[in-house]
Amino acid sequence: MAVSAFAQSSNDRDFADINITPLVDVLLVLLIIFMVAAPAVTKAVDFTLPQPGENKEKPQRIELGVHADGSVTWNGAAQPLNGLRSLMEVEAQRDPAHPPMLVIDASGDADYGLVTRVLADANAAQLKHIAFAQ
Repeated sequence: MAVSAFAQSSNDRDFADINITPLVDVLLVLLIIFMVAAPAVTKAVDFTLPQPGENKEKPQRIELGVHADGSVTWNGAAQPLNGLRSLMEVEAQRDPAHPPMLVIDASGDADYGLVTRVLADANAAQLKHIAFAQ
């Protein structure tokens, strides 16, 4: 049997493998550099916290209920929808330095248009503190 000089044996084959050891070494060095440099980059932010002041008087709460049947209550008493804006205007002008807070408790199935009308009336009456009850 003749053996050719150019014949390759199964042990002489080249393998096309990528050596990732240098890549891992570089990434570890970069990780160490960033871990060392990160605390040096942080800088404290100076700010002043608000100090507790005088006990401020809580604003007067006005409970306004909007119900599913279309009725409206003002602090628990039923009110006609037409007279609602005048009630809001009186309350808004009573003490302009300490305006009241209008808390609207709208039923989940109340008419959306009715709730928006109540909000529009509150805006027209210059009530600035409006909240919704949960």
